[in-house]
Amino acid sequence: MTHPLDDPVRSALTGPHAHLAQRRGRIVRYPPELSRFIAIPHPTTAEDWADAAALIGPGQAPIAGIVVAPHDDWKVTGVGPGLQLVEDGVEPRNDDEAVRLGPADIPEIVAFVARHRNGRLFTPRTLELGTYLGIRRGGALVAMAGERLRPVGWSELSAVCTDPAHRRQGLAVRLVRALIAGMRERGESAFLHVTHDNTAAQALYARLGFRVRRQISMGSVHIPEDQLRPGNP
Repeated sequence: MTHPLDDPVRSALTGPHAHLAQRRGRIVRYPPELSRFIAIPHPTTAEDWADAAALIGPGQAPIAGIVVAPHDDWKVTGVGPGLQLVEDGVEPRNDDEAVRLGPADIPEIVAFVARHRNGRLFTPRTLELGTYLGIRRGGALVAMAGERLRPVGWSELSAVCTDPAHRRQGLAVRLVRALIAGMRERGESAFLHVTHDNTAAQALYARLGFRVRRQISMGSVHIPEDQLRPGNP
């Protein structure tokens, strides 16, 4: 039996996030306005690729943790090395200053993530994936962290960022500990993905009590328009 973290997108979309899943055959994905992640089985068949084209439509979709060989003139791009980390002795700790972010906070969250995470997209529906916590100073959001993929028994830490003016105060660490406290109450453990060259983040998580579970590859599949069947998206 494979481990839930071997294919975290599929495990999440057939487990805790099944209510969010869009399916066609063996292909499963999140609604694109929520997340662009898609799970493609391995090994794949020609029918799998046809189902993927029909479900996704023209364009691209990221794959987390596994990168499969492309079919025909499909392309896999943006493949880069990364690490999958899992908690191993992290001390969970609730934090009175960490507030749960909700729908009313979405405009501020979207702007905050765009400013402090290299323009990465945070959509209004991202909050549906899990708990997002923030710390405010003077009423303004200065640090946040949340949950994204939810494989069976696990929850992925995501969107961890701090305003540069408020760094080196341990705010990110406090938010991560508070999120893990909530995970423990649900009987889940924390994991996350970092790029291979992000040594600062790797050192931070190692001090917190994370260890490397495995090396991963991240990439995106690009679907050529001529692969789309008549009447597909």
